Amino acid sequence: MTTSLSQLGQDARPAASPDEAVLETVPYTRREGPPAIVRFTAPEFTSLCPVTGQPDFAHIVIDYAPDERLVESKSLKLFLTSFRNHGAFHEDCTVEIARRVVEATRPLWLRIGGYWYPRGGIPIDVFWQTGAPPEGVFLPEQGVPTYRGRG
Repeated sequence: MTTSLSQLGQDARPAASPDEAVLETVPYTRREGPPAIVRFTAPEFTSLCPVTGQPDFAHIVIDYAPDERLVESKSLKLFLTSFRNHGAFHEDCTVEIARRVVEATRPLWLRIGGYWYPRGGIPIDVFWQTGAPPEGVFLPEQGVPTYRGRG
């Protein structure tokens, strides 16, 4: 099942860019009843401002209902790390992450919340999903409070 994975259990380094990063998957067998929701949380995501080159920081939350493939978590971690030297706006980073996970896994449903820390005094939160969540799933709030500054 995992013999085709090139990163798990190996000395793997983040790719130089998200375009070069490989998102690996493993088989998943769905059971009867409402689909499971899988959550990945990356509270220390970083990328670069495409204009100034300064670092941007975000708390990324990915929720998805897998169908036949799961994201292998080490490859996801390396994929997210590949953004550290990548210049893109908050919106582009957030949606690119979601689209790549959808492309790799073909889930029943996916949503992403990108909770970006302030740039120029304004926090930017970016949300994207593939459609309505499947019927009957337990879907908790993403749990990231709105940015409040000091207090």
